Amino acid sequence: MTSLLEVQDLTVQRGGVAVLAGVSLSLAEGEALILRGPNGSGKTTLLRTIAGLQPSSAGRISVVPEAIAYAAHADGVKSVLTVVENLRFWSGIYGAGGVEEALETFELEGLADRPAGALSAGQKRRLGLSRLLVTGRSIWVLDEPTVSLDRAAVAMFAGAVRAHLAAGGAALIATHIDLGLEARTFDVAPYKARAGSGEGEFDEAFL
Repeated sequence: MTSLLEVQDLTVQRGGVAVLAGVSLSLAEGEALILRGPNGSGKTTLLRTIAGLQPSSAGRISVVPEAIAYAAHADGVKSVLTVVENLRFWSGIYGAGGVEEALETFELEGLADRPAGALSAGQKRRLGLSRLLVTGRSIWVLDEPTVSLDRAAVAMFAGAVRAHLAAGGAALIATHIDLGLEARTFDVAPYKARAGSGEGEFDEAFL
């Protein structure tokens, strides 16, 4: 299998304090990796660093440029636009198409003309996740993607991930629930940085 992501001896910081150190992991085509660890252990900080949203303080991340699509707790939708307008907007940004597939996969066809601001929390979450399908990106980096989703919607999401993997994509997911995926797990707890390994002071509760 072709490797899509290689992380070697990575140290990540939040607020000037090292959170995780010595992290090494890899992702290949068709592979999913589930991040585990208690709240405050640094999973979000690690994902943001891998996604290029903040710098690392040591180590190396090897990934094809613009291969990563990142989705976090915020849904990232424009409330004044309809569901389909949101997807067309993001499809235009990425130039990847796939709007109809995204609507179908997350069962949003009946809501296509509804303003995003009028959606329930679960519907907004489905719309936010459906944006992954119009990015054309091979690596999905996802931080607690099932927040606000009911059981049926979680199954929709898991199906979308399976299809993405079957098409040669990869997924790195921080989640506390069982998505029913064939995936390796990666526990961040053993990589907790030693106290005093960063600069300044920071409360772990905000990691």
